[in-house]
Amino acid sequence: MDDALPGINPHIPSVARMYDYYLGGKDNFPSDREAAEKVLAVVPETRQAARENRAFMQRAVRYLAGQGIRQFLDIGTGLPTQGNVHEMAGPDAHVLYVDNDPIVLAHGRAILSGSEGVDVAQGDLRLPEAILDSDEARRLLDFDQPIAILVVAVLHFVQDGDDPARILGRLKERVAPGSHLVLSHACPNRPTESEDIASVYDLATAHIRLRTRQEILPLFDGLEFVEPGLVNVAEWRPEVAELAPLQGVGDYLLGGVAKKL
Repeated sequence: MDDALPGINPHIPSVARMYDYYLGGKDNFPSDREAAEKVLAVVPETRQAARENRAFMQRAVRYLAGQGIRQFLDIGTGLPTQGNVHEMAGPDAHVLYVDNDPIVLAHGRAILSGSEGVDVAQGDLRLPEAILDSDEARRLLDFDQPIAILVVAVLHFVQDGDDPARILGRLKERVAPGSHLVLSHACPNRPTESEDIASVYDLATAHIRLRTRQEILPLFDGLEFVEPGLVNVAEWRPEVAELAPLQGVGDYLLGGVAKKL
């Protein structure tokens, strides 16, 4: 990426562009690569974990599509890459991508322009009502029918003061029975890890808050887990047809899918 879009500061690392770099993408600036390399110096497994997280999301969407879910709300979607939600969900699905990063919105709208049943909206996970009441959501989603809400590798950028449980509670309340939550979250594996990684993201577009398994589990309160529950993302229903899950990554990213009864 050589030129910045209006309103984008290429000198401030973006969490979306850093994630793109972990995945091997090219939509990033030198500041993003420098920050990402600092994270990789602390946790070399981050690049593998990002790949596993992407594969987890794809498996979860395919599973839910197989269960008859035809509506997907992907909050904090990040930069488009191969195997996006609408590609996994099928041609008759309705998919709304939501992000607050201007470069994500610009790329998403350019790539998805003209796609049937797919839209991109500006929104912030910390303001769930604004997302649910947006023109795009009202036009594309039927809240009387089940919706899959994807909050994949984004909630660790929501601080405790913003009350992640309250945010997810509002989303859960507004969707119909039969809806599902797909969530993955970064967690620390070493004593000093949270502090070291936080020092990098403190200079980026969003601060990070790694949470333990015990802190992540309550985020699914009120829902029924789909087997195998909350696990390392590589261990959530791995498929023989895809690349074998990368083993030995540790519990850097936990993920799960749960249903509203």
